[in-house]
Amino acid sequence: MKCRLVIECKIKNLSTKNGNFLDIFHYLCQKNTITEKKQEKTDMKIAVFCSANKNIDPDFFTMTEELGKWMGENGHDVVFGGCNIGLMDCIGKAVKANGGRAIGIVPTIVEKGGKTFDGLDVEIPCDNLSDRKDLLLAQSDVVIALPGGIGTLDEIFTVAASHCIGYHKKKVILYNMKGFWNSTIALLNDMADKGMIRGDWHEEIEVANDFEELKKKIEELV
Repeated sequence: MKCRLVIECKIKNLSTKNGNFLDIFHYLCQKNTITEKKQEKTDMKIAVFCSANKNIDPDFFTMTEELGKWMGENGHDVVFGGCNIGLMDCIGKAVKANGGRAIGIVPTIVEKGGKTFDGLDVEIPCDNLSDRKDLLLAQSDVVIALPGGIGTLDEIFTVAASHCIGYHKKKVILYNMKGFWNSTIALLNDMADKGMIRGDWHEEIEVANDFEELKKKIEELV
């Protein structure tokens, strides 16, 4: 029998005046059944930012399946945007097929459009994309970015910018499948050369050029 936990939370009703929204929500999530599964030291909730498009390089799906298989086999859960399209659908299915859980942060517009991933173990509804980003960050131990478009870039730079000014200490790992992120890396380097980035952008964003490097970086960040 299919069972899905749906956590009703209206973010707009939570006070952020004291600047502690993420702390509040993280605390609430730690108290509910998202963490009922007995945790081993190596268990992690890994946020995955990625494309919700289907018509992309087939190799990206193969490499995403490899990641999801490793996550599930090692007891890690995926925290993602909860869509049933593209790499989002792929990572959710791969994690679930190998013993992990799928935690979806699902905006109202996705739910109404019938695009919610069908295999969610935990669904956290939210009002909009800004709320989704906050919840993805609050629910995760590690953040990975697979190939994606404008939405994925928005998520990456939101996490990096909030790290830069001290809201949290989490980094984003760019999984540079087939050099997909090379142009973004070049942009960051160019901005740094022009003095537009404080310090070394690698303090906020890591790059993994292959799967072995990705696994190593995940383990180092926890």
